[in-house]
Amino acid sequence: MVMEIQTAATWAMVGVIWFVQVVHYPAYRHVGPEAFVRYQKESTRRTAWVVFPLMMTELAMACGWAWSAFEHVEGRIWAWPGLALLGMVWISTAFVQVPLHARLEGGWDGVAIERLIRSNWLRTIPWTMRGVGLFLWWIAQK
Repeated sequence: MVMEIQTAATWAMVGVIWFVQVVHYPAYRHVGPEAFVRYQKESTRRTAWVVFPLMMTELAMACGWAWSAFEHVEGRIWAWPGLALLGMVWISTAFVQVPLHARLEGGWDGVAIERLIRSNWLRTIPWTMRGVGLFLWWIAQK
């Protein structure tokens, strides 16, 4: 059941992060300065309700799988790289995207918006790789 929950949470986040990368963050360019602070705060608050439970579930399941994989070489081959990719996502979120969002709460900032869009690839690519890895692991088990 751990794998099914982890896979569902990961693929949900793959969908969310691609939406954010292609639609949501680029749309920041078009929010006027007068409405930007309120928009940013609402966007952050509402997005947290979607991503926080998924991210915490994914992290818990990935850690559980990595812990249980100590017993099986085949499991380690899949679990630990996936956990490393998730670590990249969390590090990028904590040290790049969260500070940029905090900066944007001060008002419209074109440089910060462009950095947010570009730096979000640091999450989009590893999350996509995790999703593909979990799919390949599932196929390998069949």
